[in-house]
Amino acid sequence: MKRKSVGTHFSSCVQPAFIIGTKNEDGSNNFAPITWVSATCEKGNDYWLVISMFGKKRTKENVLRTGKFSANLVTTALLPLMDYLGTHSSMKQKKDALPFAAGLGAVLDVPILENSPWIYECEVGKTAEVGESTTFFCRIRNVQIDETLTCADPFDVDLTKIDPVVYSGMYHSIGKRLGKIGDFTEAE
Repeated sequence: MKRKSVGTHFSSCVQPAFIIGTKNEDGSNNFAPITWVSATCEKGNDYWLVISMFGKKRTKENVLRTGKFSANLVTTALLPLMDYLGTHSSMKQKKDALPFAAGLGAVLDVPILENSPWIYECEVGKTAEVGESTTFFCRIRNVQIDETLTCADPFDVDLTKIDPVVYSGMYHSIGKRLGKIGDFTEAE
């Protein structure tokens, strides 16, 4: 394979798409898409969700103020809502043109999207600032998953059944499940 250098401004950082749910100061719900989402592990099975937000956003202000939020995984069925929320600023207008069902978290007082099959309820543990970006390291206080999903262990998640949206400058979906770690290792 031959490669070429293209500059540091290109990014092929494939990211899962989430809609972050927070409470505004007046108690109303706020939802916004965030694709800079990952995870880290403190110890054992103590996973933390890591999200980064760039610039000035109501969602970022809400997380800084309350220290909690929901992260609602975006499926291809939720993509129109994500795209709408991402192209309309709540700093300038009320985002209510598309109807959607919202509820409350089971453990934290955070708004959730009823149609998301995988929801994290998170509490900020640490923050880091890099330029105009704030990265939040968050304790996962609860995970809600669609009752039709089965997971034998933390890594046994069939993403083809969830049909998540991934983002890398454009939206993508996952076409098929290819296998588990070790399935492609040649026999010794």
